[in-house]
Amino acid sequence: MNVLLTGSNGFVGSYFKDRYKEKYKINTFSFLNGNFQDLDLVNIDIIIHLSALVHQMDGASEEEYEKINVTQTIKLAKKAKDKGVKHFVFMSTVKVYGEETNIPYTEHSACKPQDNYGKTKLKAEQELKKLGSDDFKISIIRTPIVYGYGVKANIKSLVKLISNISVSPFANIQNKRSMIYVGNLCHLIDEIIIQEKAGVFLACDDKPLSTTKLIELIADGLNKKVYLVNIPFFESLLKLVKPSFHKRLYESLTVDNKHTKDVLSLENIYTIEEGVNLMINGKKR
Repeated sequence: MNVLLTGSNGFVGSYFKDRYKEKYKINTFSFLNGNFQDLDLVNIDIIIHLSALVHQMDGASEEEYEKINVTQTIKLAKKAKDKGVKHFVFMSTVKVYGEETNIPYTEHSACKPQDNYGKTKLKAEQELKKLGSDDFKISIIRTPIVYGYGVKANIKSLVKLISNISVSPFANIQNKRSMIYVGNLCHLIDEIIIQEKAGVFLACDDKPLSTTKLIELIADGLNKKVYLVNIPFFESLLKLVKPSFHKRLYESLTVDNKHTKDVLSLENIYTIEEGVNLMINGKKR
């Protein structure tokens, strides 16, 4: 099958391109560097749309999020439908549900996004659903944190911290956070394509992790001894000084993807322990 992949130079896109290059004929397109008017979709069977504006540390305007996450997505989908593309796979996010919570999100949870990233991803989902038909399937994948070899942002920072410091103030954190290894996510994409399934799908590894357990797995992968300790008032101080860091390190965000797994008869191909080890030891598989 002929696949058009956007965001092919990103973390997930580069993994998919490398892993499935023998299975699919993969074409790529960049909204940043390509000319949309010249984009030829003749003979394209499937579009996997990964290109997006995610969280920007230095900030991004509401207009930028709208342009990249909504306008470009719908322009591509409409052109695809007009040109006879049969299947449009859209990478979304669990941020469409909102923020951290102790109640697991499911495919049917109410969506109450709190930031521009989540709001624009949800808006794109809603507009895409209007375009769906028997001849133009729309598949929406909502993901929590995606990790693996080459990952950046918070996970990369955590790995670097553990690599450089032997004593960490994160003992006995009892939160739960769902994650998805990039190999499991791309396996999900592959199964959606094979089975020609439309709908909303949730991606996650088989079990959530606490921050403490994640640090222990990373340390094991690094073959490094890390001493986890309790420091009085550290959590309160972090919540006051860096509330966004506190939220990610101490609060819970889990998803229950039982419905997705039932619909697709899906099993993850990597355990979370295997995924963390592959992330640490530089293997892309």
